[in-house]
Amino acid sequence: MSIDLSKAMAEAGVQLERVLDRLLPKPQAGEPPLADAIRYASLGGGKRLRPFLVVSSARLFGVAESCALRVGAAVEMIHCYSLVHDDLPAMDNDDLRRGKPTTHKAYDEATAILAGDALLTQAFEVLADSETHADPKVRIALVAALARAAGAAGMVGGQALDMQAEQTPLTEIGAITRLQRLKTGALFEFSCEAGAILGKVEDARRGALQAYAHDMGLAFQIADDLLDVRGRAEEIGKTPGKDQAAGKATFVSILGLERAESQARMLADQACRHLDPFGERAEALRAVARFVVERKA
Repeated sequence: MSIDLSKAMAEAGVQLERVLDRLLPKPQAGEPPLADAIRYASLGGGKRLRPFLVVSSARLFGVAESCALRVGAAVEMIHCYSLVHDDLPAMDNDDLRRGKPTTHKAYDEATAILAGDALLTQAFEVLADSETHADPKVRIALVAALARAAGAAGMVGGQALDMQAEQTPLTEIGAITRLQRLKTGALFEFSCEAGAILGKVEDARRGALQAYAHDMGLAFQIADDLLDVRGRAEEIGKTPGKDQAAGKATFVSILGLERAESQARMLADQACRHLDPFGERAEALRAVARFVVERKA
C-alpha cells in the first residue's frame, strides 16, 4: 500500500484550516487588533504536521474525523502560540516565520504575547468541549496529556533548556536529545497518542505510537538542524544559520553533517518499525517518518 503524502497532507490541511477559521475569534470593528494577530499567526501557513499526525493516528482506531480535527486544531493552536513566543526578542528574536514577518513584527510585541496567550488557552477550551468527544473522561485525558506535553515537563521546559544552552553550551548528544525531546518531541508524542486517547485504547498499540513519535520527532529535529545549515530563507520560511550564529550546540555541530544525516535516517527507519502492529493501516505515519528526513523546508 502506498500513499501520496503531499496530497494527503494538503487535504487534511484544508480541512484543518476550515476548523481553525471557525474556532478562532473574528475581528470586531473598533476592537484592538488581537483577533487579527491570532488569525495572522495561525491561518494560511505551515505544514500542519502535528494535526496530520492526530488525524492519521485517530484513523487507526476508527475515530470520527470531526473529533480528530478538533484535537488537531487544539495542538496547532499550541504550536502556533509557541512559535509566536519563540520569535520574540526575549527569545530567538526572529523577523521571519513561515515566509512572512513574525507576529511581533507585523503587529507589536505586546499584541504578539497576548495572541500567543489566547491561542494557548483556547486550545484547552476546544479539548474540553463536548463536540470534541462525548465522553468527559476522554476530554479530561486529552487536556491532561496536552498540558504535560506543552508545559514545564515538555515544550516549555525544552525551550528553557534551549535558552540556557546559549549561555552554557551543551557538549553531549544525550543533553541535546533531552532538550529536543522536550521542546519538539513532546507535541509530536501527544499528536500520535491522541488517536489512542480518542479511541479509548490503553494496550500496547498506544505504546507503539509513543515509541514511533519519539524516534520520528528526533529525526525531525536532526533534519531541522541540517536545514538550518543547508537551507535558504526562501525555501525554509525562516532565517537560516541562527543556531550557528548564536553558538548553539546542535545534532549537526556535534555529529557533523554526514553522521547527523545518517542518524536521522536510522531513526526514521526505526520509527517505521514501531508501527508493525498496525500493518498497512499505518502507511500514512510511515510516510511522515520518511518525509521528515527528506524535506527541504
